Amino acid sequence: MAAHPLLRAISDTIGLTESRPLAQSIVPRLTFDDVILPEATRRALDQALTQVRRHDLIFRQWGLGERHPTGLGLVFNFAGPPGTGKTICAEAIAQALGRRLLVVRYAEVESMWVGETPKHVAELFRAAREENAVLFFDEADGIASRRSTSLDQGATREANTVVNVLLKELESCRGIVIFATNLAANFDPAFERRIRTQVLFGMPNAAERERIWRVQVHPRLTPLHDDVDFRQLAEHYEATGGDIRNAVLKAATAAALEPGDDAARTIRQGHFEAGIRDVLAGKRVMQQSLFAVETPPAAELGPLRISVAGWAVPISLAALVTALIALIVALAR
Repeated sequence: MAAHPLLRAISDTIGLTESRPLAQSIVPRLTFDDVILPEATRRALDQALTQVRRHDLIFRQWGLGERHPTGLGLVFNFAGPPGTGKTICAEAIAQALGRRLLVVRYAEVESMWVGETPKHVAELFRAAREENAVLFFDEADGIASRRSTSLDQGATREANTVVNVLLKELESCRGIVIFATNLAANFDPAFERRIRTQVLFGMPNAAERERIWRVQVHPRLTPLHDDVDFRQLAEHYEATGGDIRNAVLKAATAAALEPGDDAARTIRQGHFEAGIRDVLAGKRVMQQSLFAVETPPAAELGPLRISVAGWAVPISLAALVTALIALIVALAR
């Protein structure tokens, strides 16, 4: 029997049907030529690819798969600050292997219904097997976080169950799984032995930043003014590849909005500098805590005081007065 139209509309509105896709399946187009990486990171990625390509030799031809029937999958963890190339490199690995990439974000996997999120995790691994795809968990610390020993709340039990199911799937997985995280320390310790390779994505140095600045603009079509100095930008502003990308787009937008003829319009050094300053300032705002306060040195504090009826009173005296008033009230009763 079909659902009543009103009930169906309500279900669709609040997400009861869980009709959203659990992952985005893409044909990878980016390659390692599209990202500038520190040398150590690139070496670690090359080793990861070698493991994938020699996996059949090691586990089938050499017979180690019979001795080690669990954990035959290749699980990699890409850890590092935002904007350092983790997502691009996951796509580049899938592209190098000729496989699709299943991109998973926990917001799409998490369900409002108890017991559904663990089922979603199992479905993702099944889909990756069927498509022979690389399974990529973006912001993986959200799904692989440390299990709690306190089981007082249903949400805690559900989160623990999700981690348990994820660990079980990794044990039986024979494919390729990539985790990406900015907070690797939040991972449950049980993932350590299941992750074959840890790849650290660090901040680029000045030479690498200069290369990143250059590849963000088109070599022929982007109109650069003669005063543009990418080397100076790289040396003066410590930024990630993602920061530089956003700064270039901001600079281009600022140049495009200036009055004048398009044919004579160019992107100047000042546009790039304003763009990167704006990006870095935005990051500092996002990193601030709502409850952060500046505390003066102890030598400058003096006795702590509160205001009582307009008078500045030392806090210790105020506490004593409050206690005396409470005692008097109690005796009066």
